[in-house]
Amino acid sequence: MASSDSPSAVNETEPEPVHVGVKTVWRESPTAVKSLLVGTAVNRLGGFIQVFMVLYMTQRGFTDAQAGIALGVYGAGTVLGVLTGGWMSDRIGPRLTIMSTLVSSALLFPAVLYLDNYAAILTVIGVGGALSQAYRPASTSMISQLIPAERQVMIFAMVRLAINLGTTAAPLLGAALVQVSWDFLFWGEALAILVFATVAGVTLPHGQVSATGEKGAADASESGVVAGRKPSYLAVLADGRYLLFLLAMFASSVIYIQYVSTLPLTVKHLGLGTGVYAAMVALNGALVITCELLVAKVVQRWPARIAVIAGVALTGIGMSLYALPWGIAALVIATLVWSLGEIVGYPTLFFAYPAQAGPPELRGRYLGASNSLYGLGTAVGPFLGVMLWNRFGDGLWLGCGAVGLLAVGAAWLGVRPTGAADRKPPRTEPDGGAGSGEGLGTGAEATVGK
Repeated sequence: MASSDSPSAVNETEPEPVHVGVKTVWRESPTAVKSLLVGTAVNRLGGFIQVFMVLYMTQRGFTDAQAGIALGVYGAGTVLGVLTGGWMSDRIGPRLTIMSTLVSSALLFPAVLYLDNYAAILTVIGVGGALSQAYRPASTSMISQLIPAERQVMIFAMVRLAINLGTTAAPLLGAALVQVSWDFLFWGEALAILVFATVAGVTLPHGQVSATGEKGAADASESGVVAGRKPSYLAVLADGRYLLFLLAMFASSVIYIQYVSTLPLTVKHLGLGTGVYAAMVALNGALVITCELLVAKVVQRWPARIAVIAGVALTGIGMSLYALPWGIAALVIATLVWSLGEIVGYPTLFFAYPAQAGPPELRGRYLGASNSLYGLGTAVGPFLGVMLWNRFGDGLWLGCGAVGLLAVGAAWLGVRPTGAADRKPPRTEPDGGAGSGEGLGTGAEATVGK
């Protein structure tokens, strides 16, 4: 692999990385990175179809089961889409991958409005879902090429802010559009996607580039050979340590998604109203939006292994605390703990580490693999969680703690040092107040997978 676990591999004269705050990272980021942040927010703001899929299908006369299958097909499409997007990013470059997949999905989604055949609708939804999410590993790959490694935790915390601000507002905007016409959901999402594609086409550089803006060494793989082998996902599968990291990703995703599937059942079992569940979700969102960039100022100085382990450990611990017999107090404490895990670990877990874990010519595939394992975890997690809840009750939450321990062990063994920042204590420099929160306003982020 490109990185070594031996400290002796580091040049003793290599300058220590400089970690800075929000304002400096934003100011010094290339226009392409800023456009990806803005485009991602716009794209997520227009992400109506998945949110309203079940309601749309049922209002068209399909059964609840058919509507649920349609949502499942969309989810399966997204898992395949990120794998395909990772492959495309390595083959044709991030810019062309982002533009081609986004435009294709924007053209395809509105076709659902004119189809009556259920199988045809499922096909369009599945393919459209795949195309709409294929940009994700390409976008992360592009950002990781343009931003120095020591600043990637901070920039990816900004990416999560863009994702979650858009995702938080999308249901509200979608509900307003539905009052006019259900058709506006599909046309609105298509428009948002096209805006993102247009911004990408105008601002993103062609080919592979490095953080210095020069053509990157990744182009050395243009011959189609990496270490004597043709680049493929088989090379990712051959990386045993990265497979352990993917196990940690999957396990953490399975327990993380329980706040959507099983937490409502726990709240109901306690005799509490829907408003209490909504308050817990809102508490998580508020904490992540307002605190993640501030926490990233500190976490960016940590080795990737420590950040990932802290994130998955706190997620598992927090979920297990829902088993405490303290009523609403347990709900609040548990939500605070796993939200802290999300804030501390997820920018590194979902973005920064996968982008640096493999050789440059396989960056897209490494990112595609991590995105797909996250998607798989959030897909099977609700099914497993509800099944175990119905059988064991609060024992489900204790099981989440056990799975969290599994994730910690896999992360400890699987996350390798990614560079000098993981081997030498970095120095810091003043950031004109950004590190203390100046200029951040009142908010800053929410979650990857949300």
